[in-house]
Amino acid sequence: MSVKRLGIIMYGVTGRMGTNQHLVRSILAIRAQGGVALANGDRVMPDPILVGRDAAKVGALARQHGLERWTTDLDAALKNKDDALFFDAASTQLRADLLAKAIDHGKHIYCEKPVADDLAKAIAVAKKAKAAGIKHGVVQDKLFLPGLLKMKMLRDSGFFGRMLSVRGEFGYWVFEGDWQPAQRPSWNYKKAEGGGIILDMLCHWRYVLDNLFGEVKAVSCLGATHIPKRWDERGREYAADTDDACYATFQLADGVIAQINSSWTTRVRRDDLVTFHVDGTLGSAVAGLQSCRAQARVNTPRPVWNPDVKQTIDFFGGWQEVPDNQAFDNGFKAEWEMFVRHIYDNAPFKWNLVEGAKGVQLAELALKSWKERRWIDVPALEI
Repeated sequence: MSVKRLGIIMYGVTGRMGTNQHLVRSILAIRAQGGVALANGDRVMPDPILVGRDAAKVGALARQHGLERWTTDLDAALKNKDDALFFDAASTQLRADLLAKAIDHGKHIYCEKPVADDLAKAIAVAKKAKAAGIKHGVVQDKLFLPGLLKMKMLRDSGFFGRMLSVRGEFGYWVFEGDWQPAQRPSWNYKKAEGGGIILDMLCHWRYVLDNLFGEVKAVSCLGATHIPKRWDERGREYAADTDDACYATFQLADGVIAQINSSWTTRVRRDDLVTFHVDGTLGSAVAGLQSCRAQARVNTPRPVWNPDVKQTIDFFGGWQEVPDNQAFDNGFKAEWEMFVRHIYDNAPFKWNLVEGAKGVQLAELALKSWKERRWIDVPALEI
């Protein structure tokens, strides 16, 4: 067995998601376990260099986790031929240009979503990566959540019969920032800085719908800016001028109908911050981040509408927990390991920049649907 070093330029990981999910729970966790195992028994050991614009933040993060390699000089990092992979988790508006720059330096690409702030840029960088012959991948973490992996198992087993509909609920109350600090950065609510829940979340819902429930064929969307005034990280009032809620309906392949509400202005009364309720002819299931509960046709109660008497059926009690029959690793880490194997073993990895562009495409069409107040077909995206 030999150990292969993989130098990774990690750009923009001083933020909450970049630090927690990508650096600590993925790359550092992979290092702690001895690397990524390849098909021939060799292992790949990630060797990250942290890159960012704020020297104080990047240096502090590196020291906190015992990493010697960090810099604010992205150009110098990209010129280092010993670092083969570029990862970006920074600003959506800058991402396409950063990816293109890394591709010009011959780097493999792995990045957060959205891959760009408009479809033309997303297509251009996907074409550039294809022409360069480099390996490229996009974070599609929801597919690796335990709850959705259990939902996939139910689907693959034929549990649902013919799938009929999907209802998704995502979101929570994000404080305005005046009397309690907001849980999300202020740029999320500024159009000029690439904010908006439609661009953010429909990129997620595209790959969830396509991979689990049916290819998206059409979309009808209504967005809203429910909270027009917020306060930023320094306590300064600003105008929130982009969507903070999205109410979307999708037509999927094989006649499946999906409805997903996404909101940063809702108070949670459901099992989790995101839930997907799937109905089929033979059974139904509800999945959250970790758990999944199912109800089969034979276990379905038979309610009768009568508003004059108190309901006697416990509708929550008639669902069975799908067991944890396997160990579920962190979803971000699992996809990182798959992409590393894709680089070294050429193992299958479908979640590339083309799939990332599909998410941007759906977000753009949803925004168009909202503006024009009509259904919009989603054409096949060939790159």
